[in-house]
Amino acid sequence: MSIILFLAIAAILVAGGFLGAFIWATKDGQYDDTYTPSVRMLFDNPVKAPDTASTKDE
Repeated sequence: MSIILFLAIAAILVAGGFLGAFIWATKDGQYDDTYTPSVRMLFDNPVKAPDTASTKDE
């Protein structure tokens, strides 16, 4: 019976730790932008060619 009590207390402590981490992440701004990550792949992000004029020896 004592092991069940120990496991219940340990589970409550672990759940409280995860709740505290979630609240900390929310207050820190982790979940502020929920729109941009879902459409980031739709934006055109062209890759620039390397500038060969500045490395050219004359």
